[in-house]
Amino acid sequence: MAVEGAVGTGGEPESSDSLRTFGAVVQALREHAGLSREEFGEQVRFSRHTVASMELGRRMPDPTFVERAEDVLGNTGALRKAAGHLARRPGLAAWFRQWARLEATAITLYTYECRLIPGLLQTEAYARTLFTNQLPPLDDAQIEAQWVARGERQQLLRERPNTAFGFILEEGVLLRRTGGAEITRGIVDHVLEIAGLRNVEIQVMPQVRETHAGLDGPMQLLETPENRWFAYCEGQESGQLIADPKVVSMLQMRYARMRSQALTLEDSLSRLQRMRGDL
Repeated sequence: MAVEGAVGTGGEPESSDSLRTFGAVVQALREHAGLSREEFGEQVRFSRHTVASMELGRRMPDPTFVERAEDVLGNTGALRKAAGHLARRPGLAAWFRQWARLEATAITLYTYECRLIPGLLQTEAYARTLFTNQLPPLDDAQIEAQWVARGERQQLLRERPNTAFGFILEEGVLLRRTGGAEITRGIVDHVLEIAGLRNVEIQVMPQVRETHAGLDGPMQLLETPENRWFAYCEGQESGQLIADPKVVSMLQMRYARMRSQALTLEDSLSRLQRMRGDL
C-alpha cells in the first residue's frame, strides 16, 4: 500500500541543504527590507509560523510564496533563481510533491480515505507503525525523514485557520486497530481533538452501508486561493494529480454524495467516542 509521502521507488529522501539555503536568502532579504516575520507574512499572506518554517529550511516553498515574496522584497529575481535550485522535498514521495505544494496554500481541502488514517490526522506513533512495516523495509534515516515531512504537513491544520478541511474516514480503518489497541486509542483521541477545530469537519462512513459513492477508492480535492480546483488519487507506488475540470467535477460529485452517505458530524463524533470506549 502506498502511504502519503511514503519513501519508496522514486521517493527516497534527499538532502535539504538547498531548502536551508533558500530560507537563508529569504531571511536575509526580509531583514534587509526591515520586516519582521509577522509583517512579512501579512504582506505575502502566509502565517508567521509558515514563514519561519521556510526560512529554517523545513518547508518546501510554494510557487505562490516565491512570487509574492519577490514582489514584497524588491523583485530582484534572487528568490526565483534560488527556488530553481531547490532539492526535492525530503521525506515525500516523488509523485506526492506537487500535490503537497498545492496543499500548503489551499483554501479548501477535502480527503476521503478507506485504507488508513490520512497523513494530516496521524499521530507520530501511528505513522511510525506504518513506516516500520513498509516493504521493502526502510532504514532509520528514511523513517525519520518521513515523519519529519508528515509532521510539517500536519501544521497546516493549525497554521491555516481560514482553510476549510473536511475528512471522510471509513469506520474500518479504526476497527482494524493498526499498531494495536494502545496506538488506536491514541489515534481516536487525536482525531477527536482535531475535530474540535473550527475549520475541520470529520465524518465517519459506517462499516455497513448499502450504497457508497466512493467504491473506486480514496481521493483528495483542493481549492487554490485563485479558486481553481484540483484532485489527487494515490495507489501502489504512484499518485495522480488531476487538473482536468471534467474529472475534478466528477470527483466533487462523488465526494458530495459521500458526505450525505456518511454519518453526520455529531453522529460521527458519537461513533468515535463509542469506539474509544470499546478499546
